[in-house]
Amino acid sequence: MKGMKKQERTRLGTVVLFAVCDLAAIFVAMVVACAITEPRVHLNLDFLYWGLLNVGLVYLSCFVFRIYFIITRSAGIFDTLKLCAAFFIICVGNVIFAWATEIVGIPTSLVFTVVLADLMLLIRYTRRIILAMQYLVHRSERGRTRAMIVGAGSAGTELIREMQTSDKISYHPVCFVDDDVAKQGKTVGNVKVVGTSEDIPALVRKYAIGEILIAMPAAPKKDVMRIFEICKKTGIPVKILPGVYQFVTGETAVSALREVEISDLLGREQVSANLEEITGYLEGQTVLVTGGGGSIGSELCRQIARSHPKRLIIVDIYENNAYDIEQELKRHHSELDLVVLIASVRDKGRLEDIFRTYRPSIVFNAAAHKHVPLMETSPNEAVKNNVFGTLNCARLADQYAVKTFVQISTDKAVNPTNVMGATKRICEMIIQTIGRRSKNTNFVAVRFGNVLGSNGSVIPLFKQQIAEGGPVTVTDPNIIRYFMTIPEAVLLVLQAGAYAKGGQIFVLNMGEPVKIYDLAVNLIKLSGLTPGEDIEIKCTGLRPGEKLFEERLMDEEGMQTTAHGLINIARPIPLDEDFLWKKLEELYAAAYAETDDMRRLISELVTTYHYQTNEG
Repeated sequence: MKGMKKQERTRLGTVVLFAVCDLAAIFVAMVVACAITEPRVHLNLDFLYWGLLNVGLVYLSCFVFRIYFIITRSAGIFDTLKLCAAFFIICVGNVIFAWATEIVGIPTSLVFTVVLADLMLLIRYTRRIILAMQYLVHRSERGRTRAMIVGAGSAGTELIREMQTSDKISYHPVCFVDDDVAKQGKTVGNVKVVGTSEDIPALVRKYAIGEILIAMPAAPKKDVMRIFEICKKTGIPVKILPGVYQFVTGETAVSALREVEISDLLGREQVSANLEEITGYLEGQTVLVTGGGGSIGSELCRQIARSHPKRLIIVDIYENNAYDIEQELKRHHSELDLVVLIASVRDKGRLEDIFRTYRPSIVFNAAAHKHVPLMETSPNEAVKNNVFGTLNCARLADQYAVKTFVQISTDKAVNPTNVMGATKRICEMIIQTIGRRSKNTNFVAVRFGNVLGSNGSVIPLFKQQIAEGGPVTVTDPNIIRYFMTIPEAVLLVLQAGAYAKGGQIFVLNMGEPVKIYDLAVNLIKLSGLTPGEDIEIKCTGLRPGEKLFEERLMDEEGMQTTAHGLINIARPIPLDEDFLWKKLEELYAAAYAETDDMRRLISELVTTYHYQTNEG
């Protein structure tokens, strides 16, 4: 709060300073206008009336168009148009005053407006003018990195303007590169467009470039990938300017520059979601998130907290993760009614106490064992946690009339070759069966692929291996996966909840699959290293239960579209419900008897599950 008060005082001080300077400018402009056009005008009562009129006009127009709230350091064309509108009102007011009163002549009022406009602009832009002149006169490169800017559009223009009007920026813009033929040879902010992206390696050598800045926030991802690959051949650092949404937070173009991230190289656009639709069904509701301390669960909690729920309940068995997300939400959402509970979804009695006490209206079940190789060695634990933890949550949701129940699933549930995927397929079957019968709750399962940066994903592992000097391990050079970032996966999960009804399975469109080997190569390059030279990439062979590729749908499932183009509905496969419940009883007994035959028992229920025997 102290920080906010200090900012408010600074903002108020700036407004008062400009207001006082404008008052002085009004007086000076009046004197100059009279001296030029009507030297015989005396400083009398009429002069005072004219002055009061202009004080009123200037302050009124400046507040109407919020001139005093313009950040002049980063003002653009829109701000200039607002200033022009203010000057037009001042001019019209003065002309009408001159015509109606004859205290001053119309020529005097026009000269006054011109002089006043010049003075007000000078007051606001003096610092930028001085810095720009210093830059043009001295063009000092001392202590600055010679920069090439890729993209001579509005983002590149913003970068150039900041570099040329700030004495705190460490870049010296040398040249532009742009694939638009019409821009070749032209200048932006006195910096010339000298070639296209294909010329980058040669131009880097010619102009002794120290860093490349990609200023194409609106460009398709495939174009950014192509240009990044060209830039990396030069061996010099590359930074990227992200989407313009960053500027809403007050970031300048230069401060928003960052290293190119792996998510920039997925070859597709970031998924967006209808935030109004999300807020509509979460606002004012009591929301429960199981596994709320995990990578997906914690991001779910962050997004839900922004949607103004009545209460957010986080359930997790791992107290460290639960504590971390609790403290984060308390810092950023102090108004949030937050309840954090340590509990296992396996413990039906504990879960029922939670449902009875807090009566959630929306439940997101993100609690699960997700690590494929570990579940291959502990299949009974996967069944206990994933299958029967989900069954506990789903039955309680129906019993306590939860409005919406969203189950987090995975593309590994489709024709699974591992225990984790097979248990997730059973979870989908449970949701489909209970959802079809429920009169109280809309059940839905959401199926998506690998999530960049989540616990157990390849990116954190690759980063650690690179930091340790390699090798980076890839199981197979041809293995491919669908990828999403954590925020976009969660946004689509939340939006799928808005469509939930009747035990559906929602399938998220993740674009084209990506080669894991290519991800490893790009991540090594992003670290400023050369694959095969600085860091070795080692292929270790497929792990138990691992497939070369994942599928989003089984052959029996079709695809229905929704209003959101990236969310589709898998047509449900008919199930023998009596057989399902009978087999679940067998699985439960076998899991807690610590059977060695769990894979076979799972395959009897999930007929698309193909597994290797211990001998095979």
